[in-house]
Amino acid sequence: MAERISETLQKKISDRLSFYDDLGIRLFYRERGAVSAPPSEQRLDTPVTARFSTPDIPKEETLPKSAGKPALRVTGPMVTPGAPKIALPVAAGPSLFEAVDKIVGDTLLKVREDLGECTRCKLHRTRHTIVFGDGNPKAELVFVGEGPGADEDAQGLPFVGRAGKLLTQMIEAMGLQRKDVYICNVVKCRPPDNRQPEEDEVSTCSPFLFRQIDVIAPKVVVCLGAVAAKTLLQTNRGISQFRGEWLEFRGRKLLATYHPAYLLRNPPAKSEVWKDLQKVMAVLGLEVKKGKSA
Repeated sequence: MAERISETLQKKISDRLSFYDDLGIRLFYRERGAVSAPPSEQRLDTPVTARFSTPDIPKEETLPKSAGKPALRVTGPMVTPGAPKIALPVAAGPSLFEAVDKIVGDTLLKVREDLGECTRCKLHRTRHTIVFGDGNPKAELVFVGEGPGADEDAQGLPFVGRAGKLLTQMIEAMGLQRKDVYICNVVKCRPPDNRQPEEDEVSTCSPFLFRQIDVIAPKVVVCLGAVAAKTLLQTNRGISQFRGEWLEFRGRKLLATYHPAYLLRNPPAKSEVWKDLQKVMAVLGLEVKKGKSA
């Protein structure tokens, strides 16, 4: 007699199937003898399951203007020749990154030691734990979020709450595991009441983020949400205006997409994020899974 599946495993399978269902993936099989199309012939401008209807994405909040802060010049899309480039505003003055030079021989351990039990900004007054980052120190893919929430503040790990569980499902849908990627945030301490990090908090903490990315040297950086995109790209444009476009950050490819917390509030946007993740999969040489819609 077959052994009964535990309720915990049933719940995990149910959650995973619900996630794939939101993406439009209904059936999971491959015909014997079927030959996959070469990567050059696979369409990456649509989700993996035939065609998704494009949902009406709720209008994103425009990011607050940074008063007098320098901006990084951002290049346009990098993958489609002849595609119109997105003109992001560039403020006058030197780039913020000019003050954060790459450190020869730097390591994640050194970055963490330099961060210490940080009291550089007011966030330290209400935090419980510094949330530095987690994952593969040699990852080809780095996800950058906004800041820790209550669960992250309690456990000292990034993305372990509801939004973190969704991010884990997204990573696994790509054919990866959390241990294969690196996950971190713009600020390392939880903002009170989960508010957005303020400008002085971002400017104080972000140099440690830049060092993390330099040390890991990933092939792709994915910004999750507007705060991460604003910090790395130094732009005041709303994320919906350049979401899913390849940009350049310190010599490596960067793509901005919606934050998992946004997807929890707006499930129809999951299909748009899946399109973005397919682009990342193509660059990383990951197999683009195929399925059939019901």
